[in-house]
Amino acid sequence: MEGLHTAWNVLTGTSAIFAAFAGVAWGIIGGALPGISPSIALALLLPFTYGMDPTTAIVLLAATYVGAEYGGSIPAILINTPGTNAAAATVIDGYYMHRQGKGGEALGISLQSGVIGGLIGLIFLVVFTKPLASVALAFNFPAYFALGILGLSVIVSLSNGSLIKGLMAATIGLMIATIGTDPMSGVGRFTFGQPELLTGIPYVLVMVGVFAISELMIQASTPDWGKTDQKQTRIKLPSFKQWRKLWRAQGIGSGVGIFEGVMPGAGGSIAAFMSYNEAKRWSDEPEMFGKGSAEGIAAPEAANNAVACTALVPVLSFGIPGSNSAAILMGGMLIHGLTPGPMLFQKEPEFVYGLFAGLAVANVAMLVIGILMMAPALWLVNRPKPYLMAVIFALVFSGIFSIHNSTYDLYLVLIFGLMGYLMRTFGFPFLPLVLGLVLGYLIESNYRRSLELTAGDHIIFFKTPIALGLLSVAAVFILISVVRDILQTRKATRKVAAGAAE
Repeated sequence: MEGLHTAWNVLTGTSAIFAAFAGVAWGIIGGALPGISPSIALALLLPFTYGMDPTTAIVLLAATYVGAEYGGSIPAILINTPGTNAAAATVIDGYYMHRQGKGGEALGISLQSGVIGGLIGLIFLVVFTKPLASVALAFNFPAYFALGILGLSVIVSLSNGSLIKGLMAATIGLMIATIGTDPMSGVGRFTFGQPELLTGIPYVLVMVGVFAISELMIQASTPDWGKTDQKQTRIKLPSFKQWRKLWRAQGIGSGVGIFEGVMPGAGGSIAAFMSYNEAKRWSDEPEMFGKGSAEGIAAPEAANNAVACTALVPVLSFGIPGSNSAAILMGGMLIHGLTPGPMLFQKEPEFVYGLFAGLAVANVAMLVIGILMMAPALWLVNRPKPYLMAVIFALVFSGIFSIHNSTYDLYLVLIFGLMGYLMRTFGFPFLPLVLGLVLGYLIESNYRRSLELTAGDHIIFFKTPIALGLLSVAAVFILISVVRDILQTRKATRKVAAGAAE
């Protein structure tokens, strides 16, 4: 009850309620635009949170994440183009229903399922985050270093593509994190004589460049997306009778979303397809899946929004983001002087409870805003892509310039945009890079502090039980990934050999 009272006081004492509504609205628009994923919608918004109250800023970002997960289903259902990666599973039955003249019903099922999945995920977040953070309070310098290494190893090993590319991306992120003033000695390093770099490279420049600018470059070279008739599209929420047929699928989706949300590297896409398969397995009408099944929409959409809440569990408990969007949220916290991890509950309890309350408002508000934002979202989807991309470019540059009123920041964000474009071109994952960036200080500072305790002897990492256990798990993840890559290479070689023999 004390936490509930604190949450209400924080919400009413700030503009966090308004931020929750605004974030959901922006998230729905961002998710509805094909190619503008939740992480990109967050990155575009990040520069505008400077100067805001920390609770208001993070509630705005978290609500955007919630709204974007639903927004991705709008083009998925109406034009057979998922607005987000996680909405790819919704395309299977959603577009089929739209072709049957039931597009409004499909959108209503998506919206209702997203709200239910988000609320269930939020309950899990509130109940389990603090106990996990209490466990993390037993960590010392070596343990925190090992935790950072474990986070990197899990993300690298689960990233799409080769292990080498994941390790290279993580290393680049760690290298960027070292630019600026040495945290231990105060000496400038890797600044190349540029005084602007003495304070380091702000997270927002890297994230906006890598995610938003690179995506705009990709979109500029791809064909226009499809169109839909917005006059014939109206959301129709499912009746109570229909909801009784969907509760099982929504429950399965929420459960899978909770599990995948707390697992680093999993995310909404995997949760959506896993929940779709499980809903089909337990359905009374599995033959309808792929032919316009309402359960085939309910399960992945519930999973998507459950992930949006539970992805914050490792961020708040351990300071380890498990997805691109969670990494940007963590970057937003660091920008506002909030250090995610177990001490956050002791130092900033008002912020934590305010965030929980803001997420509750966002998930409930999505039911209303989802209906109101349908017309603007469809109008934007129907705009010519060149004009829309130009507006987003202008939005990015105005937001970045407003941070420090510096053209130097614009040059940096373009450089990171080009880097992101090259990474996309050559198949390098983004998440290891972003994780290396946000965990760089945690890893380096705790590594060096640990060595100071033993005059440079690395035996401290093996004498500390928690550190030894975490490093062992990290080694197992890397080993499994190496074996997996070897087996995949051999399998590909056999296919090539078999094809040549034929």
